[in-house]
Amino acid sequence: MWRYFISIIFVATSVVCKLQAQDTITYPMKLRVGFDLFGASKIFYENDMLDIEAFFSADLNEKSSAIFFAGVSDYVYPRYRDATFLKYNLNVRGVYAKMGLDYNMLHTKKAAGKYFAGVGFRYGISNYSFDVSEINFENYWGRYTTSIPKKNTMAHFFEVALSTRVAVFRNVSFGWSANLKKMISAGVAGDMRSVYVPGYGDTSKSFGFSINYSIILNIPYKDKRVIVYPQFIETDDDFFDNNIDNNNNNY
Repeated sequence: MWRYFISIIFVATSVVCKLQAQDTITYPMKLRVGFDLFGASKIFYENDMLDIEAFFSADLNEKSSAIFFAGVSDYVYPRYRDATFLKYNLNVRGVYAKMGLDYNMLHTKKAAGKYFAGVGFRYGISNYSFDVSEINFENYWGRYTTSIPKKNTMAHFFEVALSTRVAVFRNVSFGWSANLKKMISAGVAGDMRSVYVPGYGDTSKSFGFSINYSIILNIPYKDKRVIVYPQFIETDDDFFDNNIDNNNNNY
């Protein structure tokens, strides 16, 4: 009976200590509108590519937020056998959208609505068209030119993103993310599949990868009272057990 009584006292003491240690803070819930600077900058050093992307997100609670992306791509890929012989000229144009959830792994008190370091999961869909406006090839009988007409199709993919976000001015943040993508369906099977899909990128590899660097406008829409607990540093039980054993052996 004494064992049960001591257990009850221990549990009650733990609950009281936890309640005394907790703290309540005001967490600003925000709407966010962001624009990808990295993709838009490609027009200055990749003359054959235009990629514009923006996103909107809304905090669901102090840890997670819903996010929606929309973008447009215009991609031209001339493939040369040498400097004088054009093998083919691929044109890809389309729009895409992604939607999903972001989860902030920072402690709520440290994040404070200003900082983010976490992971996101998104489902993407791309509505695009592609054509090969010129195909040149040669054989024993001479050189020939042909083309592949425009084809409209739709692709689906999944994306996992590791990202950070830092507030630099009042209601203005900068953030970056590294995105790993897996194609679900490119819309066209086999050799007729486009080597580039808007929103996904290069389809010649098993996984796609992209980097975003964004400027973000934050719009607070309400304050939420959040109970937080301090982060305690866990002790290494093995270390203390070994020291106790060594001390016992010395005696």
